[in-house]
Amino acid sequence: MPKSLTYTDAGVDIDKGNQFVSTVKKIARKTTRSGVMGDIGGFGGMFSLNLSDVETPVLVSATDGVGTKLKIAFMMGKHDTVGIDLVAMCVNDIAVQGARPLFFLDYFSSGKLDLTVATDVVKGIGDGCLKAGCALIGGETAEMPGMYADNEYDLAGFSVGLVDNRKIIDGSDIAVGHQIIGIASTGLHSNGYSLVRKICFDRLKLEIDSHIPDLGTTIGEELLKPTRIYSEMIHSLLRDLPVHGIAHITGGGIAENIIRVIPGACNIAIHSNSWDIPPIFSFLQSAGNVTDMEMMRTFNCGIGMVMVIPEPAVQEAIDRLTAMDEKVFVIGEVLDGKSGEDRVIWKS
Repeated sequence: MPKSLTYTDAGVDIDKGNQFVSTVKKIARKTTRSGVMGDIGGFGGMFSLNLSDVETPVLVSATDGVGTKLKIAFMMGKHDTVGIDLVAMCVNDIAVQGARPLFFLDYFSSGKLDLTVATDVVKGIGDGCLKAGCALIGGETAEMPGMYADNEYDLAGFSVGLVDNRKIIDGSDIAVGHQIIGIASTGLHSNGYSLVRKICFDRLKLEIDSHIPDLGTTIGEELLKPTRIYSEMIHSLLRDLPVHGIAHITGGGIAENIIRVIPGACNIAIHSNSWDIPPIFSFLQSAGNVTDMEMMRTFNCGIGMVMVIPEPAVQEAIDRLTAMDEKVFVIGEVLDGKSGEDRVIWKS
């Protein structure tokens, strides 16, 4: 008689999955905030909304992943920062509309669950939630034999935030003369990694631990720097200052993301030499012989978040952001739109 098969024989270890859930519960409890109901392990995460100070509540949601930056984590054998990237990519998108993130859920899938790796990933997610002021209230861990290469996994996340309808930042109040403020990134963040890997590992034949003098670190350590989380900083600024447009600089680069929040009757001018560009971008451009335009449409090039602010409030915004240890630059201004002109004008 054939052996009686189990799910474990097929490559899925239910007991190990349950053990991991217990670990996730401990991490999630550290991120709890008012509104969280219940504990990790239910069929759905629950959150009770406090709407006492919100006249017309609007929920804002965002979902994202870390992309091929995960390949760097696999090469490094270091998994405790990609969770921060995951949270950042979601909560930064929520924050640009004036919403404060409330809670976060993750999806982690692999061919074979490695408890050490998975725990490191979720620790990073917990760290990201703490930085963003939101709670980790649920998620999914999937073990799918045959779907992934050995020692690899995929990661996705989902977050929900809350904003009063009267306080939504949608760009509608942007006018000619408003200034464009750029807030520095911590490096590549989580975009452009397919090109990065092609340059570093296909063209240059670097090893993940190759030391790059221009960077002062190994290529792996540089590429794995986590994405900056801006949500708490944005919320602090919105309490006191008129911020009429905010753009998270991700895929598409500076110009394409800023123009998404600019009214159709306006154009923008960007001063290309007005901010500090971190060495990693110059290194990649030189090594890959990448054009200026391709750099600007693929990478953040040193600017992770942009705000559009009326000129009289610019200096106070700069002072406030500097006090919060942000590096800030005035990188452009809003112009009157004219038919036939490019909406984005680059100035040196």
